[in-house]
Amino acid sequence: MPSDSTPQGPRAGRRFGADQGLGAEEIDTARAAASSGTLTINLDAIADNYRLIQSETKAEVSACVKADGYGLGLVPVARTLSDAGCLTFFVATALEGAELRSVLPKATIYVLNGLYEGSETLFEAEDLRPCLSSLEEVRDWASYCGQTGPLPAALHTDTGIHRLGIQAHDLAAVADLAPSFETDLVMSHLACADNADHPLNDEQQKSFDSLRTQLPDAPSSLANTAGILLGSRFHYDLVRPGIGLYGTNPFPNPGHPFHPVVTLTSRIMQVKSIETGAQVGYGATFTAQRPTRIATIASGYADGYFRALSSPDGSGASVTIDGHPAPVIGRVSMDMITVDVTDLPPDVPKRGCFAELIGKSVTVGDLARAAGTVGYEVLTRLGYRYHRTYTSSVGISAD
Repeated sequence: MPSDSTPQGPRAGRRFGADQGLGAEEIDTARAAASSGTLTINLDAIADNYRLIQSETKAEVSACVKADGYGLGLVPVARTLSDAGCLTFFVATALEGAELRSVLPKATIYVLNGLYEGSETLFEAEDLRPCLSSLEEVRDWASYCGQTGPLPAALHTDTGIHRLGIQAHDLAAVADLAPSFETDLVMSHLACADNADHPLNDEQQKSFDSLRTQLPDAPSSLANTAGILLGSRFHYDLVRPGIGLYGTNPFPNPGHPFHPVVTLTSRIMQVKSIETGAQVGYGATFTAQRPTRIATIASGYADGYFRALSSPDGSGASVTIDGHPAPVIGRVSMDMITVDVTDLPPDVPKRGCFAELIGKSVTVGDLARAAGTVGYEVLTRLGYRYHRTYTSSVGISAD
C-alpha cells in the first residue's frame, strides 16, 4: 500500500515545468497564452514625454513615480526616466523610496508622505529625503539630525490645498529648527491646476512666494504636470510631473501633447447569439432589442475595468475588435465584460482573439471620462492579472 506522501489520482506526477522536459521559453509562452490580457507599456513614450516637458521649462524636471510608477512598474519606469536624464524622483512612502534606491543608487529621492515617528533610521540608511509637512515632523527630523549630523529634507508648505503642509503660523518655529538639518527644497502643491481658470491657482502662487521668504533659502517647487502647463511662473526651480509622463492629460478636455504609453488588450472568451428579449449579465440589466451577437471578454473590475462602465443599453463605453467598435452591454463583473458584436463582420470576433480596451481608439482619458473618474485612477487600478510587456526601441521622437 502506498505511503501517505505518495501522489495519487490523475494529477500524480503532473508538475508543470522541468519535470515535463519543458524549457523556460516554452513555459513563458504558455503563461502568456494563459493570461486574460496583455498590458503593453511603451517605455520610449515615457522617455519622450519626459523630454517634451524638459523642452517646455528652464526648471529641473523631476519625476513622480509613486504608486508603482502610476501602476506601470516602478523599476522599469524609473530606469527609463533615469536613462533619459532624470536625477530627482518623488515617491509617496519610504518603502517605495527604499525599493527605488535599490535600482537607482545615485538618484535624489523625496518621500512625499513625510516622516513617521521611528522611521528616521530608514531615511538615513536609504538616503531618502522626507518632505516635512508639519511642525511635529520638523521637530522629529531636527532631533534626529542632532544625533547624526545634518541630513537633507524638503519643507512642504500649505498654500491652500489643506491636506499636508506646514501652516503659516508655524513658519517661525520651523525656521528656528531648520538649521539642524539641510533644507534643500521648499515646496507646495496646487489644488486646482487641472482647471486653468480657477482663481485658487493665482492665490496659491502668491501665497507660496510669501511663505518661502520666511524659510531657509533653497530651490523651490510648486508645479505638477497641470501646473507646468499653466505657464512658466509656476515652474520655479524644480517641476514634478507625474501623469503627463505616463501619456495622460491632467485636464478634462481630450487634447494634450503627450505620447500615449499604455495599450491594454483582453481575450475574447466566447461569442454567442441570443434572441430578442434575452437578458445579459448580473441583474439582467441589458435586454436585447434584436437578435444579438455578444462577445464575452476576460477583464472585469478586478482588472481595473470599472464597474461604473456597465451599460444597460450599450450607449456607454466601447472596446475595439480588429478596428471595429463594440459597445459594452450589461453589467461589468469581477472577471469579465460583455460587448455587442452584432454589427461586426461575422468572422471578426473569435474565441481567443484580443479586444483592445485601451489604445488608439479608446485612450486612458476616454475610459476615465466614461467611468466618471480620472486617468490617474485608471492607470493605478490596472490589475496584476495582465501579462505585462515593456517595449523600447529608438524613441517616438526619433521616428
